[in-house]
Amino acid sequence: MNLRLTLIILFLAISSLSFGQSLAYKTLLKGYYDKDFPVVYPDQEKILESAILLDTREKEEFEVSQLKGATWVGYETFSMESLKDIPKDETIVVYCSIGARSQDIGKKLKSAGYQEVYNLYGGIFHWVNEDNPVYNNEEETEEVHAFSRIWGIWLEKGKKVY
Repeated sequence: MNLRLTLIILFLAISSLSFGQSLAYKTLLKGYYDKDFPVVYPDQEKILESAILLDTREKEEFEVSQLKGATWVGYETFSMESLKDIPKDETIVVYCSIGARSQDIGKKLKSAGYQEVYNLYGGIFHWVNEDNPVYNNEEETEEVHAFSRIWGIWLEKGKKVY
């Protein structure tokens, strides 16, 4: 991780102590998200209920918990081949921990001709922080893979797993 990113994360973590996580988290996300890439928020149930959910985290993160019905596609090992059976006109929502990796995968999907691709705002961390459920093998769980202790500061609810 480069020094600049580390300093930004440290600043946001410290500022979250005095200004509340939501302002710091929004600032963090603003730095990672492209303003032109569409996001879907946890309360946009109409989109989420009809979408194909793709988890772009690494396998060990997915195995701890995921959104109900999500399919693991990975990030480092992502391959368009894993989506060959998904029609290009389907609504797709991609997510990861905070939305940075999923936005990258979402851009690949758009470049490959998928028409309606959204990034889940704030990723699984925001999803859980907003009191939405996550699952492990169809059973609801409190556990969420927090990626690392640095990134785990953004997960306020649930049980962090590293």
